[in-house]
This record gives sequence, structure tokens and C-alpha cells, in this order.
Amino acid sequence: MSGYYSQENHGPFELIDIGDLNLEEGGKIPNCKLAVSIFGQLNAAKDNAILIPTWYSGTSKIMEQVYIGEGRALDPTKYFIIIVNQIGNGLSTSPSNAGEGLQGPAFPFVRISDDVRAQYRLLTEHFGIESLALVVGGSMGAQQTYEWAVRYPEFVKRAAPIAGTAKNSEHDFMFAETLAEALLSDPNYKEGHYASSEQMIAGLKRHAKLWTVMGWSTDFFAANRHRELGFDSMRAFVDEFMTGYFAPMDPNNLLRMIWKWQRADVSRHTAGDLAAALGRIKAKTFVMPISHDMFFPPADAQAEQQLIPDSEFRPLQSIDGHLGLFGTDPAMLEQLDTYLNALLQS
Repeated sequence: MSGYYSQENHGPFELIDIGDLNLEEGGKIPNCKLAVSIFGQLNAAKDNAILIPTWYSGTSKIMEQVYIGEGRALDPTKYFIIIVNQIGNGLSTSPSNAGEGLQGPAFPFVRISDDVRAQYRLLTEHFGIESLALVVGGSMGAQQTYEWAVRYPEFVKRAAPIAGTAKNSEHDFMFAETLAEALLSDPNYKEGHYASSEQMIAGLKRHAKLWTVMGWSTDFFAANRHRELGFDSMRAFVDEFMTGYFAPMDPNNLLRMIWKWQRADVSRHTAGDLAAALGRIKAKTFVMPISHDMFFPPADAQAEQQLIPDSEFRPLQSIDGHLGLFGTDPAMLEQLDTYLNALLQS
């Protein structure tokens, strides 16, 4: 299990100890370690830093491969790009790698806000950064982007939440519940005390099938996009690509991330008043849903965008839906770079 979450598979990353992290739900993570990947150089003014938080199941590696590159909007020759792996994703402190007493199902419940406070400590204390040129993230990375912009409005100059919302919807909460149940209902789960992810293959495969149904879009299926991605049948796509992606992951890691994803809500800062929370944002913000996303539909994103001062609605067109975040649609990535360039020049 630990072999999957390795430098060989997901590096290069550096583990940085930010000290004890007290959690909103109570308890703490002693010597919390954040797995960080860095590209480019911090300039003398320290005003060229870009933060990318990670999404559910994803690590810094996919962010690097899909979104960063010379000549791209996120250009390491211009910017100091810091990708921080979220707590619980298998690289940063997680159920699969935590110290004695915090391993597996004993791992505490972590909120999006805990991640963002940890990242703030990392940036200010470890790197000496006093502002961010941009925070950009997809899905759970978008949830963290919103939390950053609301919690630290003076710190964040620009924000680009992609395919995610500031307050998770009831629909999305229920979908995430089915993902959790796919894992929890595996007879080998044993209240989180399985020996390896191999023992949990039935639950992980059900989990992958649910992602196939909801992560792509009905138009993706109608267009037989799986063939364009190199799979001659939907069965092969599910077995080789989708199950192949999730099968080596640690279920306890996934379950803790699901719990966190379900409860993302910046209005917790303002006694449940979402308009008041989003009204705090001072960052120039581009809200970028994906046109065919079935988790975070454009209408939900636009309703939030209209509550953010100095923001623009910039939807990305792709029938690949939410999992277009994987970089499967080059045209969508071109659109994204165009929008991010415009945002960075604003």
C-alpha cells in the first residue's frame, strides 16, 4: 500500500513539518507534515508565488503534468509555483502514513479550513511569503481556493476556483456518501483494519464505477469518448483506466477526504451567510466551472460568482465533465490557459 504513495510514483516532493496542527473538529495532528512540490524561483519582492492545492485522490504529480509548463499560464520561468498535497491524500500526513495512535481509522477528521491554515503556516513561516499572486485549484482544490480567499482576503491577490463550489450542495453531499458506502460496504473493510488495498479491491472497483458514471458526462458516453482515449470498450475503460487509477489507493485516505469534501462551506465564517462570506473576498476572481460537470454544475458556480465582488464567470467547455480535470481534453486546457493568463495579467 505504502509503495503507491512514493517518490517514484508521485515525486519529486518534499515533506515539510509545520509542527502540531490543532483541528477544528477537536484533537490535533502532532508534527503535521505537508508534501510540497515546488517549481520556479521566488523573486526578490516575493510577489510571484502561486499556490495549487490538490483535489480528491490527486497528488502534486497530476497537477505538475497537466497544468504546469514553460509557455503555459502556470509558467515556472515566471512564477514560484507551490503545490501542496492536502492532508489525508497519502503524501502529506494521512491515515496510511500517520504515527502511532493516528493510523488508519483512528485518523482525526480534518476540514478544508484545517488544510488552508496549515498551508498558510507553511507559506508564511517556511517560505516567508506575505501574499499570493494566485491560488488556483480544481474540485477539492477549488474548495480550498475559496477558503483561502475568504479566510485570508488581504493575502490572496487572485483566485481561480475550477470545477468546485464555495459551499457544497446537498446533491454533491449525497453523491460523496455513495462513494464512501462503496468502500465501507466491502466485507474486507473491517472497520478500517484491512491489511492492504488489495483486500479492498471489490469496494475500490465499485467506487471507480460510481466515478465513471458521475465523473464524466452523459455526452461523454454518447460520443464514445472512451474510444478516443484509447479503450475499445466501456468495460475496458472501467477496468483498466478507472479501476486502475483508484485500485492502489488507501481506502482510509479516501474516506477522510470524502468527509472533508462533503463539508466544505465558507459560510461557516459568517454564521451560515454565504453572501457575507463571499463578500469578504478581495482577490480578483475567475470562477471556472466545467460545462458538463455533474458534481458542480455551472449554474451552482454562477450563483456563487454573483456574490463575489470583482469576479468574472469563465466556464470551461468540455463534454468530459468533472474529470476533464485529468487533462483529457486539450481544447479545455487551452481555454483554461487563456483565462489564467488574463487573470494573471489583471
